[in-house]
Amino acid sequence: MDKLKAVTFSYDDGVTQDIRLIEIFNKYGLKATFNLNSELLGLDGALEREGKTVSHIKNKKEDIKRIYQGHEIAVHTLTHPMLPELDEKEIIRQVEEDRKNLEELAGYPVVGMAYPGGGVNNNDYVAEVIKKHTKIQYARTTTSTHSFDLQDNLYRFNPTVYHHREWDKLFELGEKFINLKTEKKQVFYIWGHAYEFDIHDTWDKFEEFCKLISRKDDIFYGTNREVILNI
Repeated sequence: MDKLKAVTFSYDDGVTQDIRLIEIFNKYGLKATFNLNSELLGLDGALEREGKTVSHIKNKKEDIKRIYQGHEIAVHTLTHPMLPELDEKEIIRQVEEDRKNLEELAGYPVVGMAYPGGGVNNNDYVAEVIKKHTKIQYARTTTSTHSFDLQDNLYRFNPTVYHHREWDKLFELGEKFINLKTEKKQVFYIWGHAYEFDIHDTWDKFEEFCKLISRKDDIFYGTNREVILNI
């Protein structure tokens, strides 16, 4: 990564709304990583969020390579459990088998991961198990830093901001990052779930952000793997 500033996105669950999201990313030359549960692919479902029922249909296995072409596929475990509640053997199985399944679907090595579940979905023990016993090279948490500074622990890598819960902060940080003059490497990392744009129909709002942050000569736009493993 030659440029000092980088922007990357991360979206979880492999839902059909990812298709529309990817169209937006491609329109503005942005890159993202999509974290998938391989044993849940193709399942129908819905979620209750903020008094609204939103679709939570998972993309089909046979469509994965085509849908996510040009972006990164990463691990989200086989079945989305809370990893701190599992023993070492099951943590390894959930992560490694998901990784192997996704590699077969993607056709390239899968090295990244996002921890599944809300709340306390990771800890030092889980991170150490993944580091020692899997081929994962980085794992994202759900803890916002509101910072662009680099991080030492790639197995508990904290994002800058969660778009859905922190809309105002997203735009505030976006403007700050665009105007940032730096002599050290800085990363703006945004994460969420594509189905969240359906809750209050905030697709246009997010596209506005993508337009704002995109096509800046001093910013590198890459997948999590391209950014995190090359900073």
